[in-house]
Amino acid sequence: MHEHDQTTGQDQPPTIGFAGLGTMGEAMALRLAAAGVRLVVWNRRPERCAPLQAAGAQTAPDLDTLFSRCDPVMLMLADAEAIRAVLGVGGPVLGRRVGGRTVVQMGTIGLADSRALADAVTEAGGTYVEAPVSGSRKPAEAGQLVAMLAGPPGPAARVAPLLAPMCREVIDCGPVPGGLAMKLAVNTALIAMVTGLAEAVHVAHHLGVPLARLAETLLAGPMANDVLRVKLPKLVAADWSTQAAIRSVHDNCRLILQAGQASGAATPVLAACEALYACAIAAGLGEQDMVAVRQAFEDAA
Repeated sequence: MHEHDQTTGQDQPPTIGFAGLGTMGEAMALRLAAAGVRLVVWNRRPERCAPLQAAGAQTAPDLDTLFSRCDPVMLMLADAEAIRAVLGVGGPVLGRRVGGRTVVQMGTIGLADSRALADAVTEAGGTYVEAPVSGSRKPAEAGQLVAMLAGPPGPAARVAPLLAPMCREVIDCGPVPGGLAMKLAVNTALIAMVTGLAEAVHVAHHLGVPLARLAETLLAGPMANDVLRVKLPKLVAADWSTQAAIRSVHDNCRLILQAGQASGAATPVLAACEALYACAIAAGLGEQDMVAVRQAFEDAA
């Protein structure tokens, strides 16, 4: 029996599981803890659980405990391989972990990977919902993410309110992998925008334009938006502290290019971005914020 199924005269709130406490996952889980959610967390590196314990969450010593105590279980993991490992896809533990439970996959993975995960979880007696989010560390800390929710209508509707502490809006994207298709389209615009901004700062520097004045001009004009307000000061100050790491952005570029190739969509801008972020990784910048791609422009010059 799940902990939240025990009868006490009224319905108990669900005990939510959360696996994956990286840059984004930690901020998201902290929002759940701050909202008073009954939360159990797990991370491959157990020391990453300490801030969540301090915020009132419980820690699962292993994955079997996480799944046995929680429903739903939210996953914010690095890639499809990590998700398969946590769920136990292809092994005898999959049914034990997901049977009768809802898995909420919130990371950014390929469309084919998400379809395969949905099939595996469903065949094992579980329910698969995807809810990738738009936003980086700072919006995550503020609960200002946008979730792109996809899955069976009933389970997706039950998951939607559970995302409220992390997200200012939840967009219904239909069946799987509609949420990830939306995420890849959104990330196409986001990556192109921030990479173009880095190029603008690079050009301004070489033209002798004061970067503080450039920032003032851009933020006073029609292109001003929340992304510019966050990323432009970092570019001007050469602040490469991580909100969205270059390595993660490069992975997203690769997923977009793969989806474009599979669907027949042209992706020339993202192909150029992918090459730039690959150069930044080769230069040892993979763990720095995506605005550090400005250094790839300097290297190219």
